[in-house]
Amino acid sequence: MMREHGYWIAAGIAGVLLLASAVGLILKQRMAHGRPHAVIDNLNARIRSWWVIAAVIGGVLWAGTLATVTLFAIVSLIALREYLASPPPASVRRWAAGLAICVAGIAHIPALLTLNIPGYEGRNVLLLVFLVLVAQVSDVSQYVWGKLFGKHPIAPAISPSKTVEGFIGGMATATLTGAAVWWITPFSLTLAAGLSLLIALLGFASGLVLSAQKRTRGIKDWGNLIQGHGGMLDRLDSLWLSAPLFYYFVRFGWATG
Repeated sequence: MMREHGYWIAAGIAGVLLLASAVGLILKQRMAHGRPHAVIDNLNARIRSWWVIAAVIGGVLWAGTLATVTLFAIVSLIALREYLASPPPASVRRWAAGLAICVAGIAHIPALLTLNIPGYEGRNVLLLVFLVLVAQVSDVSQYVWGKLFGKHPIAPAISPSKTVEGFIGGMATATLTGAAVWWITPFSLTLAAGLSLLIALLGFASGLVLSAQKRTRGIKDWGNLIQGHGGMLDRLDSLWLSAPLFYYFVRFGWATG
């Protein structure tokens, strides 16, 4: 059953990425006429990076718990290094904040694999997929909706590129995505949709917190590790608040022992 779910999820993600790649190619040819275009080129760079990210995460999840924990330990350390490396020089306070955000917060993602959920044995990895999928769909769709229809900045003093239209589109897309894959979770369709909205809202809030910190430090991205995405922390910024909440919600609502 677990492997069957995995095939469906992998096929779905591949299908979405294929569609996104086709849309990016069409936009490049018809709107940019093959010439450089900042927004479209950035979108295509993000899509190419997502192919690599999806392949890496999928392979690690397939390999098992130890590989998954190792991957998140590595990305947490990379994110912590980015957080501490930005100017000004790191202080004790920044070390504490960095450990809380990059290590403690992110550690709750692989911790989902340790939960004992009656009737859901052997499928905990799907909870991890659900959390990461909803959070990242929210991020990407906020960017796309904002670029397509954004006119009203939602937090101009912190992140001028974020718009009301992007926020609404991202929340709606993330909620619908979570509802569409409710069957891989122990939740009802309605609860999956509600949790997806909460994950997206917390992701937006945690992203704003880190955007404010980037602004005070005079940097655009935390790093340049991932083409079109910035640094590792730029990919994890929507999870350091939502992951702990999601973990404890499942821990106290469904798990035993």
